[in-house]
Amino acid sequence: MFEILEKRELAPNIKLIKISAPHIAEKVQPGQFVILMADEKGERIPLTVADYDREKGTITIVFQEVGKTTKMLGAFNEGDEIPAVVGPLGNPAEIERFGRVVCVGVGVFAAPMTLLARSFKEKGNYVIGVNIARRADLIIFEEEFRAVCDEFYVSTDDGSRGYEGIEFMKEILERGVDRVVVCGLVPIQKRICELTRPYGVKTMVHLTPIMVDGTGMCGACRVMVGGETKFTCVDGPEFDGHQVDFDELERRKRMYLVHEKVAHMMHKRLGTGV
Repeated sequence: MFEILEKRELAPNIKLIKISAPHIAEKVQPGQFVILMADEKGERIPLTVADYDREKGTITIVFQEVGKTTKMLGAFNEGDEIPAVVGPLGNPAEIERFGRVVCVGVGVFAAPMTLLARSFKEKGNYVIGVNIARRADLIIFEEEFRAVCDEFYVSTDDGSRGYEGIEFMKEILERGVDRVVVCGLVPIQKRICELTRPYGVKTMVHLTPIMVDGTGMCGACRVMVGGETKFTCVDGPEFDGHQVDFDELERRKRMYLVHEKVAHMMHKRLGTGV
């Protein structure tokens, strides 16, 4: 069992939990993820590791309550135990000294992007952080993210805080950038890749497809990259965004949308209060 040592609400429906997981904390690298189960008969969900402490044997994950399992996870409290956490899974992000690196964290993914930005900074890169959210009250990890960047920008979809949208990033790209890294949902990753393509800057995306076992056995997380089938869990989760077929990926992510809604409705009907 994996005890929850700390729990915080960062924004509406966005929670942070710190878990005792010494064996995972010992080996995990930036960009990797874990798969957990909120109960012994529940579904397995992948969550990117937002931070880790090897000495204390802890890992930190940040998630948004959007479906049955994440809402169940959000109902856990400090001292509760999660029945299953498997990891670290996936390949570590490519962290080298590239030069000027733009790190884009969108919504809840600003948390794991903070870890990546810190790692790029430790390698001697000039780090430009971009923290994007739908609206001002959904911005998370701003202080932590800003602290590891040489430049830092905030943007919201509705313009309620900082810049509006992503068009302002053209100004950054025009000054010269060596690499862009994006953590976020498929639509925004696709838009940012379209924005960076004319500048010829390599743009890496961390994908979050439907995933079951996380070891390459089920094939649920397959994605087309450069015309070839890749499994996100073992070949990724980081890929060259200019090679990803985002349209196909989005279709696959919506395959079980109805089933997810039904599961959520049944969960509420059973009187869990979530």
